[in-house]
Amino acid sequence: MHRFITLDVAFEFAHRLAPVLVALRRKDRSLEDQLRRAVASCVLNISEGDGKSSLRDQARYFEIARGSCREARAALRLAAMWGYLDETTVTDLDAPADRVCALLSRLIARAGSASR
Repeated sequence: MHRFITLDVAFEFAHRLAPVLVALRRKDRSLEDQLRRAVASCVLNISEGDGKSSLRDQARYFEIARGSCREARAALRLAAMWGYLDETTVTDLDAPADRVCALLSRLIARAGSASR
């Protein structure tokens, strides 16, 4: 059940990011592409990990998803630092990103303790 919540929150993050990607594309196509790929990787790895039968495989995909979520957050911070986005926009996106990372961390920990 937690994995579905995690996927829902990741989709929410991706949805809220959509207008930011459009705005960023006009200013820095490379950073926009990197951010788009990081968010897509996050969502897709959560989904793929959910389909794995072994806890070890699940944890591996969830770790990749968490790394991609952190990458997306770093790209947002760079965009703000370089003047492409305002800080308020980045701050507003921190909550869903934080929640995705926290949920993934719990799933990774749970998979790790259950596989021992």
